[in-house]
Amino acid sequence: MKKFLLYIFIAICFLPTDARAQFETFKDSVVQLYGVVMTADSLQGLPAVTVLVKGQNRGTVTNNQGVFSIVVLKGDEIDFSSIGYKPKSVVVPREIEGNEYSVIQLMVTDTVYLAATVIKSRPRREQFERDFLNTQVPADNLEIARQNNDEAKRKILMSYLPRDGQEAQRAYFNKQANKTYYAGQNAPMNILNPFAWNEFIKAWKRGDFKSKK
Repeated sequence: MKKFLLYIFIAICFLPTDARAQFETFKDSVVQLYGVVMTADSLQGLPAVTVLVKGQNRGTVTNNQGVFSIVVLKGDEIDFSSIGYKPKSVVVPREIEGNEYSVIQLMVTDTVYLAATVIKSRPRREQFERDFLNTQVPADNLEIARQNNDEAKRKILMSYLPRDGQEAQRAYFNKQANKTYYAGQNAPMNILNPFAWNEFIKAWKRGDFKSKK
């Protein structure tokens, strides 16, 4: 740090007066911050503590003994954080003399409250089999898709759900095609069609013609 300031001092000898004054002000505001981070209960050095200058993308971490060192400016706010400890902040005083400042930061353990755990006795084999067989497992997406593709369910949905635009267009085109196919002649009547009677009997047994209220 002292060698660095010496080199800067030699370089400013060739700078204009205004630049020299600005450098003197900047040099006076630079501080070498160093110290040690310890646990508040046992005063043991705390390693791997993050030391960050607030509002800037600069920082460091403590070594195995909890010691750290970083260059900051007077008035900077320094944040200390570590997993399992409450975060702490320190402000570098603006009125300190010289360019070095040391701190001893104590970190307090952060208490974590976990949800209550209920310990129960191990169930008997009969109890386990009963609960396992009676467990209602929710259907996954594949099972829901199978249920929706069931023939009976599809028929119920077709009878209640309105047709979309594509289905209505297809039905209209089919009707127009049949009308054009039998143009100039009488269309066949399904009253003598055995396949039509078979479908009619099946629909009658299913109750498709019952009144729906």
